[in-house]
Amino acid sequence: MLTAAAVAVAIAVVSMASWLLVRERLYQDLHDNLSAAPRSPVAPPDRGQLHCGATPAEALANVPAGGSDRFGPQKYDFQYVLPDGTVCLTGDAVRAIQVAPGDSTPLPRNNQAVYRTGSYVDSDDHAQVRRTNSAVVLPGNIRQPAVLLTALPTDGVEKSLNSLALLITSVAGLGVIGAGVAGRVVARSALKPVDQLTDAVEHIARTEEVGATIPVNGSDEIARLSTSFNSMSTALANSRERQTRLIADAGHELRTPLTSLRTNVDLLIRSDAQGRALPPETRARMLGNMKAQMQELTVLIGDLLQLSRPDTPNPEAVRTVVPFHETVARALERGRLRGPALTFVTEVNPWYVHGDPAALERAVINLLDNAVKYSPPSGTVEVRLRAGRLTVRDHGPGIPTDELPFVFDRFWRSPSSRQLPGSGLGLSIVAQSVRDAGGQVSLGPATDGGPGTQAVMVLPGQPDDPR
Repeated sequence: MLTAAAVAVAIAVVSMASWLLVRERLYQDLHDNLSAAPRSPVAPPDRGQLHCGATPAEALANVPAGGSDRFGPQKYDFQYVLPDGTVCLTGDAVRAIQVAPGDSTPLPRNNQAVYRTGSYVDSDDHAQVRRTNSAVVLPGNIRQPAVLLTALPTDGVEKSLNSLALLITSVAGLGVIGAGVAGRVVARSALKPVDQLTDAVEHIARTEEVGATIPVNGSDEIARLSTSFNSMSTALANSRERQTRLIADAGHELRTPLTSLRTNVDLLIRSDAQGRALPPETRARMLGNMKAQMQELTVLIGDLLQLSRPDTPNPEAVRTVVPFHETVARALERGRLRGPALTFVTEVNPWYVHGDPAALERAVINLLDNAVKYSPPSGTVEVRLRAGRLTVRDHGPGIPTDELPFVFDRFWRSPSSRQLPGSGLGLSIVAQSVRDAGGQVSLGPATDGGPGTQAVMVLPGQPDDPR
């Protein structure tokens, strides 16, 4: 409809302009033809050669039938108007011109022609009329001044303009109809991907089956919209898959400590109900085990809350200037408490970053916990912070090469370390915290070729305090 309306307006403007130009040209040609008409007869006519009357109709009634042409081409109509208002026609006149007020008044001496629009007696036809000074011979050989009216009918011009208007209207109507049909066909073809997109969105809204995509053709705006929708749908599917996997993995990890707690609690309740008290050593060991399981649950729930944040950095999160070297120093104090038999070789230089202080400290502590956990007794842990590059290297068994791609996955644990405490979320928290701060983290074998694993954390910042 909009296409048809736009075409209709354009055609109307062009058609009207064309019609006006043709009309102006035709009337200009008519005016030029009237200007070229004779301004006076070869000889002034006398009363015997003219047929006069008080009005144009009376003068036309006095013209005998079958007169001859004496005063010019038949296409012009001549008519004299005397000063007293008498109208005289030549012998070949076939129609009379309506007299307008002032036609009997002679023109100034310069004899400039005057043009006006007129009409014929007893007819609806119109004409262009030219007034010029002339003269007639009255009885007694008296020369009488008169005004000569020369008329050129405009019937042909008006018929041509009417035919042109009808033709333009017909062509314009067909053009508008054709534009409407073509616009509908083009719009339906161009918006077909939008229909497919709408169907896909309605399908997702109805079935909640994310991941549906539509074919992309071309590189226009519709194709870009389709590509964006496919990317959004795929991202939603991946998000749901990660959410489902997180819930399943969390349930699996929570099941083990909960099962142990339930078993110990059932055993304590049964012993009390049966009146068979457990030995003090056994009861103390069970209570200690329950406390350890509760601590493991607390750590696991804290890790899950940490990982419940979005995977992408949150621009509204609390970000401040963090003296990262102080964060590393505090983490080293906790690491020494957890591995009192280990030797820590440290080199920490000043470095300031923008980020969440608590999240960064948690990430460094997790790296040190891994180093402490996998280091041999009386082993060495090397910690160095140089120009925003933090390296934590232990001398433990290391990580097999085929397991390195999975170390930052949630709940992933190496088969060789499943008997050790932990939930498999520590390195995932490290990766997310570093990513939120705009840095990078990696884990791999020691660069010097010796045993152990080396974690590298790189954070953007500067050695001086920017505050």
